[in-house]
Amino acid sequence: MNTEAEQPDTTAAEQAPAAVAKTEAKRRAGVPVWRTGKPDAFLAAAVAEARTAIEGITAPSDIGAHLAAKSEGDRLVTHLFESMLPGYHGWHWYAVLTRNSRSKVVTVSELGLLPSEDSTLSPEWVPWADRVRPEDARAAEEDESPAAEAVPSHEEATGATVPAGEAD
Repeated sequence: MNTEAEQPDTTAAEQAPAAVAKTEAKRRAGVPVWRTGKPDAFLAAAVAEARTAIEGITAPSDIGAHLAAKSEGDRLVTHLFESMLPGYHGWHWYAVLTRNSRSKVVTVSELGLLPSEDSTLSPEWVPWADRVRPEDARAAEEDESPAAEAVPSHEEATGATVPAGEAD
């Protein structure tokens, strides 16, 4: 009897599921999971073109050091730059570059800002009904009641009456 033939065939992924789970990219809302692969060498070297494109939407002083050139697919590379914009600590400028097959002409597809792990983000949105507390409503009612009594109506202030057809 051959004992090897009776044992099921297992792959390395089945033997070590924890190792596979660690290699998967961690997803964050609003941040794309980068595709793996070697970036196009010509587009990866086009750092100056990417920086020039971003300078078209912001001041050159708002663009920091080049951080990375990441592959998005065939002949598609995203360049990341540090953001020096006040209030955007940890954010990255990005420029997506592409080119046609066998072409040496770089095309800018997309520009913008992306948050990173260290980004300063706004707090999560809370609906108005959940934000207003009972003491806030009482304070607003107290503020409205004296104000309504203190402001005289038009008739009281002028002593005149407005004809029915001319009222707003």
